[in-house]
Amino acid sequence: MSESFQVLADANSFFASCERVFDPALAARPVVVLSNNDGCVVARSSEAKRLGIKEGTPWFSIREEAQRAGVVARSSNYELYASLSARMMSVMSRFMPGQEIYSIDECFLNPSTDAKQTVQTSKAMRKAVLEGVGIPVSVGIAPTKTLAKVANHWAKRHPSTGGVSLWRDIEAQYGDAALASIPVGDVWGVGRRLTRKLQAVGVLTALDLRNQDPVSIRHRFSITLERTVLELNGIPCVVGDASANDGKRKSEILCSRMFSKPVTDMAQMDQALSVYAQKACRRLRRQSSLCSLVAAFCATSPFGPENSYQSFHATTTLRDPSDDPLVIAKAACQAMRGRADPHARYIRAGVLLLGLQDAKDFTTLHGFEAKRDEHNLGAVIDEANRKFGTARVGIGYGGMRGKGRGDEDTSASWTMRRQMLSPRCTTRWDEMAVAHAD
Repeated sequence: MSESFQVLADANSFFASCERVFDPALAARPVVVLSNNDGCVVARSSEAKRLGIKEGTPWFSIREEAQRAGVVARSSNYELYASLSARMMSVMSRFMPGQEIYSIDECFLNPSTDAKQTVQTSKAMRKAVLEGVGIPVSVGIAPTKTLAKVANHWAKRHPSTGGVSLWRDIEAQYGDAALASIPVGDVWGVGRRLTRKLQAVGVLTALDLRNQDPVSIRHRFSITLERTVLELNGIPCVVGDASANDGKRKSEILCSRMFSKPVTDMAQMDQALSVYAQKACRRLRRQSSLCSLVAAFCATSPFGPENSYQSFHATTTLRDPSDDPLVIAKAACQAMRGRADPHARYIRAGVLLLGLQDAKDFTTLHGFEAKRDEHNLGAVIDEANRKFGTARVGIGYGGMRGKGRGDEDTSASWTMRRQMLSPRCTTRWDEMAVAHAD
């Protein structure tokens, strides 16, 4: 019986690497990418990591020192990242079958060859992505997805691997020391809260977790963690997500943003919730789903004066499941109305669609049908924005397009600030990269 493998291909410092693709001057320089409104560090190049910059660090707190050290900061360029991700995934799909896109920068693949050939194919794939897209990728090969994650991180931390690591080789050379070197919190699927619980019972490393009794782990924690233990022992039990490649959400759809300036009145809050509801509804329609619950929330700054922090959320149950942007936007605004403090300075808000179900599978008694978008308003809005650009058409402020480089969003004063946005070279004709020949 031939051995089967899981291959995990993961881009190195993906957001930072994307920034370098069309700006060669950033090569070998420390680069950080900031969150919405240029708030916190969300991605770092290897050079920035070596400077000790931590993920989640507020940019304002390190800006002067970082700039003196030569750090280059960029605003999150979502259009560019999504475009380069699609190209990267397309290149990799040509090398191995069974591609499962796990996130914007990583995917699992299922090779049908032996270990030696899988390593060679992975090296060829890595080279093709670097030459064709400009993104460096690391590859981990192992019997299970969890061990493939481990092997992938090993490849990133050990340049001598050439970016491709086979778990069998790692285990043969280092034995248990390989898993013993990995904190339990770095194991795939072990979150921060679970890490604290495991540490409390003496499970400190990936090796400690591997050596636990799976049945005891299931009774004490969860069946999910039991599967992790089995996977660390080389027993595959994490199945692929059939909806991973198309980005389909099964339980909820969220659209949340921080404001560029505080929202201080309910009219502005209604504008924001309406815009976010339309953005969430666009994804709902794209995956042909209906929602039955609409939640809205808002919050002030946690760094304000003592005892000034406020956070409100409310949920509205729709009379009938719907994909109608008018129904959903109205429900989002009504959910928050009368609950939030009209005098507070809110810096964040969002809309959450819950109770999702496939539109084609929804059946009920006559007279209780879903509230579908029968007038096709959503489809018209989507087509207009696809043809003429985002924020050209919408409900209320959803169609008030900004100016200049902010034209991808509404022109309201609270919209997201991105003052260090790099060119969107692959999606905007007027920002396309230009090469000059001597």
